[in-house]
Amino acid sequence: MRIARWADGSGTGEGFVIGDRVVAFPDGLGVADVLHRGLTGAHELYERVTDAAGAPLASVRAVPLADVRLLAPLVPASVRDFVAFEEHVEGVSAGVEGKSDVAAEWYEAPTFYFTNPHTISGPDDVVRPPVTEKLDFELELAVVVGGDPEAGESNLDAEAAASVIFGYTIMNDWSARDLQAREMKVRLGPAKGKDFGTTLGPWIVTADEVAPYLDADGFLALRAEVYVNGELIGEDLLSNAGWPFPEFVAYASRNSRVVPGDVLGSGTVGNGGCLGELWGRNQALTPPPLREGDEVRMVIEGIGELVNRVGAAIAAPEIPAARPRPRLRHRESA
Repeated sequence: MRIARWADGSGTGEGFVIGDRVVAFPDGLGVADVLHRGLTGAHELYERVTDAAGAPLASVRAVPLADVRLLAPLVPASVRDFVAFEEHVEGVSAGVEGKSDVAAEWYEAPTFYFTNPHTISGPDDVVRPPVTEKLDFELELAVVVGGDPEAGESNLDAEAAASVIFGYTIMNDWSARDLQAREMKVRLGPAKGKDFGTTLGPWIVTADEVAPYLDADGFLALRAEVYVNGELIGEDLLSNAGWPFPEFVAYASRNSRVVPGDVLGSGTVGNGGCLGELWGRNQALTPPPLREGDEVRMVIEGIGELVNRVGAAIAAPEIPAARPRPRLRHRESA
């Protein structure tokens, strides 16, 4: 099943993509409602709007996909982004530190950071970055969490975590590398180098649809590609991640919670999944940073393609530098 959100002349809709048409969920339900119901509930709803051959019932309104504008397929409850591809870490570290190095701690657990769920964009949206000289993309596959009352939300093992993986979508973690580099020197972040925009889409493909791509070790062997202005920049298999996806979810749930609507990015794939990796390997800004007007197209086998264009940068109000303070411990007497 493919699940989407869209806009057309009559407003917005949320439902299934069936062939070349979109069909709204029954009973006025939205994507958030369906994620809480989990895969079993989603299949029950799908059967209510399709016939035995899997085509939309004559009694439901099916709108041509070509007549709608797809939106981000969900409004995330939260967004975690992992750094799970060793090859990506090797390349980026070469650019930041001057040599390729993967910290020993990287191998111990699938590390992630939280990014902004309030700046999500969707297919064909124009992305408006901050003022930056090093705008970059990041090609990722994202897990979308659904409900499973038997699994719970906290301290899941890998088997229970697999049961709450509702599906997957493509994720572009846009990055202003110069802003990010400054922030990381403070040993915190990334923050403003990332939180201006994350793109998801074109839809959610349910986990059962891509199960045939699981390899013998439980890794999802989907091919991922990214193009800039039609030129292939990077390509990889998602099975090159250091951990299979259920272990991402399990780790995120440790002493915490994962809930329906959470999005977990895989982290950037290797072999050119972002420009920053290639800058490190080439020891130069080659290929060049993204500029206004550039088109970024991401394609993941079994999921679809996600296309966006870079818009003009938005200048934000200046924040003054820190002021030296006297470090008094008590207020001075009047």
